[in-house]
Amino acid sequence: MSEANKQVALDFLQAMSDGDAEAMGRCTTPDAETFTKGFGQVSGWRNRETMLATAAAFRQIVPTGFRPTIHKVVAEGDTVVLEFEGNAELSNGKPYCNQYVFIFTFRDGKIRQLNEYFCTVLADSTILPLLAAQGDELAHGN
Repeated sequence: MSEANKQVALDFLQAMSDGDAEAMGRCTTPDAETFTKGFGQVSGWRNRETMLATAAAFRQIVPTGFRPTIHKVVAEGDTVVLEFEGNAELSNGKPYCNQYVFIFTFRDGKIRQLNEYFCTVLADSTILPLLAAQGDELAHGN
């Protein structure tokens, strides 16, 4: 099961990078949620609906995709950990390079919960203004 879970986690990451909410949805349980750890405005809980809507918004804000470079994929039991770096260009032409650790908890072969660790201050200063320009409240965990 660990290898299958690894693949689902990688598929989710690719879908997130591509802003493909439909593909992300196929990777998650109906009651999936994510928790962005940290102290920035983008920190907090999001339900599945908000997760998928945020991914769709990323298609406009991060047209290059996050272009993740995977450093580690570790799986044990119902948990998969991904360590990666993103090397994106935002819709305003500015670079967005962040470092991430995603911890996925699985149920029945799908993602039930995702804990995200990344520099939320960087996301606040680069991603939030673009979301605000779209009139979007998704990044605030609403």
